[in-house]
Amino acid sequence: MFNETQRKYFLITMISILSMQSTYGSSDPLLIEEVLVSATREDKTIESIPMAISVIRSEDINRGRQQIGLDEALNQVPGVFSQNRYNFAQDLRIAIRGFGSRANFGIRGIKVFSDGIPATLADGQSGVDDIDLNSIDRIEVLRGPASSLFGASSGGVLNLISAEGPKIPFVETGIIVGDYGQEKYHFKAGGQSENLNYAISASRLNYDGYRKHSETKNTLFNSKVRYQLNNDSSITMILNLVDSPIANDPGAIKLSQVDEDRRQAQPRNTASNAGEKLDQQKVSLTYEHSFNSNSNITVRNYYLWRDFSAFLPIGTHIPFVSDDGVVEFDRFFWGGGVQWNRGSTIGDLPYRFIIGLDLDIQRDDRQRYLNESGQKGMLSFDQLEQAESYGLFMQNELDLSDSLTFSMGLRYDHVKLTVEDQYLENADQSSILKFNKLSPNIALLWAVNSESSIYFNYGTSFETPTFTELANPARNLNSALGGFNNVQAQDTKSFEIGFRGDLFDQKLYIDMAAFLMDVKDEITSVENIGNRTFFQNADTNRKGLEFFSQLTFGERLTASFSYTFSDFTFDKFDNNVEIHGNSLPGIPKHYLFAELEFTPIAEAFIIADLIYSSKLQTDNGNTLSAEPSIVVNLRTGYSYTLGHWTLEPFFGINNILNEKYFSNIRINGFGGRLFEPGPGRNIYGGLTIQLSL
Repeated sequence: MFNETQRKYFLITMISILSMQSTYGSSDPLLIEEVLVSATREDKTIESIPMAISVIRSEDINRGRQQIGLDEALNQVPGVFSQNRYNFAQDLRIAIRGFGSRANFGIRGIKVFSDGIPATLADGQSGVDDIDLNSIDRIEVLRGPASSLFGASSGGVLNLISAEGPKIPFVETGIIVGDYGQEKYHFKAGGQSENLNYAISASRLNYDGYRKHSETKNTLFNSKVRYQLNNDSSITMILNLVDSPIANDPGAIKLSQVDEDRRQAQPRNTASNAGEKLDQQKVSLTYEHSFNSNSNITVRNYYLWRDFSAFLPIGTHIPFVSDDGVVEFDRFFWGGGVQWNRGSTIGDLPYRFIIGLDLDIQRDDRQRYLNESGQKGMLSFDQLEQAESYGLFMQNELDLSDSLTFSMGLRYDHVKLTVEDQYLENADQSSILKFNKLSPNIALLWAVNSESSIYFNYGTSFETPTFTELANPARNLNSALGGFNNVQAQDTKSFEIGFRGDLFDQKLYIDMAAFLMDVKDEITSVENIGNRTFFQNADTNRKGLEFFSQLTFGERLTASFSYTFSDFTFDKFDNNVEIHGNSLPGIPKHYLFAELEFTPIAEAFIIADLIYSSKLQTDNGNTLSAEPSIVVNLRTGYSYTLGHWTLEPFFGINNILNEKYFSNIRINGFGGRLFEPGPGRNIYGGLTIQLSL
């Protein structure tokens, strides 16, 4: 019989043959209904929002995709740049208009929400390793500063909304297999029973990875249950579980190593057993009540527990120095908020306002140990870290006429970061930092007609350093200092003008925005030594243009195109004149996405997309860069219904041109170890089976 590799390729081949049966027939075009978005704390149509915002619907998130990373769907959004899809130990890195580009792991500078519950910690660090792609109904992307809405670290917003159960109950199972040892299984179910709506989703991923020492295994579970208490009130409970026992880190390598073998891991990563494991549970409750058609209140409460451990690569470049390259922490993150939305009038003019309060508290019990050739050694660092964030906000919106709307908002935030040093061999380095900030915004929107609008806004954002960025990394790695360094909070002022709307009898949709941003005290990584990253503040200027269009040709062909121009430069960098005027690392100046979708029949699709990235600077000095790249992908699928059963086979080819590109850049990495090569040409296939009950 077949061996394991032959079995996978046989299954992929059979799925692709089934998929190609979709090239004949005809049907009516698929209509897309209007979607209300909630990323601005109020359900509104996109056309009525005076900010740059994009929505990705469920069919664009999962249809025929490999389902390894959230960025598979985010690539189409202008102003968004993602890296690190294939390194699960470092998590996906997402930047919006440059916010988040400095992160070498995880997400900084932007707010992430899942069903109204923050995936951004009180200290500003975010992660999406608990997101089950199969459970998402839509992704809302607010592109630009939004601290007046969401407080610190709101250079942009990702708002993930999970699906609710349909009126007709269903159960679904599926499998995806692919190159580099990918196996992903999922199960979904949902429905409506009188006043109870329910949806559950679970998935299991086994993935060997393109590079050596990049294996991962994880299991995700997500459930959403909403109970309608009466005509005016409902309560929703979310339960999310994550078990990731393996997520190895192959590390970044030098260009000379890339030329030798793109798939190799950094030797010190394998010698140090670099990688992480985690166990997480999250539960939330949201209560909604409508007093009348013009007034409602929302109350939310959530709790998160995270048990995390990681082996970091040992700094072998410093002889005879042990490195505290084992990190462990137990995290408890909890909070909630209340929000009141009210509609009224001032004279004869419609008026709407929102007022609310947010509370988020994070407590980490963190230790570091020596990494002795991949084994945990002696304790070298022990501290309790607590971040408290309190925010009071209000938003006001006034219709000056039938077509002109003025809005303004203001938020006050208090952030307190506390470290209690438990490791006193190098003296007590307990510390407390406090940040207080007022964040205003104003906006004006002109509804040209019912399908298009022009807007202008002035927005602000501020960002406190995370605990990781405030850590006091000593250049003598033996000292293992605790406490805080002197990195200040970041402050941004932004001016934006934009247009969006349908043209030519809804055959062409255009969304474009231009912006200027002045960033003071931008939190910037300077260098990486051993397991420590050094940060300091710099002033930067950002100019950008974002363009998205979608054009329909007849009933079967749709073309989408997005382009991002990012001119982000250092204006001041600690009196280092050699860096003044340099481009910010980690963001390409030109980024382009193009997609062509052909639907020969309503039940079938063939989609090809192209992603172009211009040269990418790897360090503040702009001394080294990643060359431009073009990655082309293809996916196809077919939906076959027989009675209550629906079968959906699909097939995809990533990187058809076998482009040699980098899936991630380690910003300001030490010793030229900056590059994480992306996979060459690879294939995958899947099959989903659904039963309507």
